[in-house]
Amino acid sequence: MRILMLFCNNFPYPPTRGATEGRTFNLLKYLHQHHEVTLFARRIENITDTEVEELRSFTSHLVLFPPREINRTQKGRVGVISKASRFMKGLFQMTPVSVLSYYSPEIQSKIDEYVDQKKCDLILCAQSISEVFIRPEYRQQVKTIVDIHSSIYGWVRNHLEKGASEYPLRDFLYLPLLYRYEQRYCAKFSRLVATTEEDRQQLLKISPNAQIALVPNGVDLEMFPCRPQDPGGHSLIFVGSMSSTHNIDAVCFFALEVFPKIQQKYPDATFSIVGAKPGSDVLELSQNPGIIVTGTVPSIVDYLHQATVCVVPLRVGLGIKTKTLESMATGIPIVASHRGLEGLTVDGEGVPLRAIRANKIEDYVEAIAQLFEDAVLREQLSHNGRAMIESEYTWERAGQLYEQVFLN
Repeated sequence: MRILMLFCNNFPYPPTRGATEGRTFNLLKYLHQHHEVTLFARRIENITDTEVEELRSFTSHLVLFPPREINRTQKGRVGVISKASRFMKGLFQMTPVSVLSYYSPEIQSKIDEYVDQKKCDLILCAQSISEVFIRPEYRQQVKTIVDIHSSIYGWVRNHLEKGASEYPLRDFLYLPLLYRYEQRYCAKFSRLVATTEEDRQQLLKISPNAQIALVPNGVDLEMFPCRPQDPGGHSLIFVGSMSSTHNIDAVCFFALEVFPKIQQKYPDATFSIVGAKPGSDVLELSQNPGIIVTGTVPSIVDYLHQATVCVVPLRVGLGIKTKTLESMATGIPIVASHRGLEGLTVDGEGVPLRAIRANKIEDYVEAIAQLFEDAVLREQLSHNGRAMIESEYTWERAGQLYEQVFLN
């Protein structure tokens, strides 16, 4: 099959740059083994020619476009009038301005050429933001599929409901627009792809007639090997990009409300927050005894291997969490919220215990204390978690599910 993959907001290599880039690259890598895949992407700053050529080797054709001009022409435009103007533009076009900013006539013309000249059998938007280039009439000529990593309407509403929105008034005003926007763009596609059943149900509320397939994230098992031994001790770790609002909310909640109670039981306990771009709210946490904020590190795996327990105390944010999958792959025991374990079967009747759920402060304290004290339980979670990733959450498995969406 001739597949035109659109990743027109970024550059999906190296795959360690982020969860979105990792998912896109690994699914591209799988599809390239079985199909003719043309990738449209943007070149961004700090990408080397070597990295471009490395990505090219995983495609049949790589077409690169320049960085979006908005990065230069609108930088610093934060005035009230400018914000109001952009908001009205989004309302008029029923599309968030953040999406419109990625539009490029050059890219649009190239996609039109591929469709009109029948150069592809299928167009795959590797992220929902690329939908801005999909014309409704494309469906009459080619299959159109969009990989919706998470419902944008559901994500914003969830942040508002949990009090984690960075700009609550703006997001509240945007909600009706986001609902209509998601409803409109979903109708343009032959099939939709979601990562969890919860996100699938959210999308069905918006677009009841949509055909939605589930394709979870995967893990590169070579990049995330299982730890050779249990280090013991009383060290806790959280991993994730610290520029994301849901991660900021999670570590602040855990550091300020849960960790002090852990320290009452275990005065030598430590809590490491490992992830790039920590802002002032997160950096300030390191002023508290036992809390370490690392920023970017050479190897997240090394930190996971050296810690006793990994916590994923997310309270907001939809979709399957790559951080949870990758941590489980390393063999570290997991204590996580329902949100942190979304889409994963880790307990219940007939299911070997793979992680411990915690949503209240006392739940976290009890679960962590239990794991600190019980090496056998730590080994049980380590073995069962890794086994689940090996059998259900490899990129090979995700690629197979992805391919079924195209062929059915």
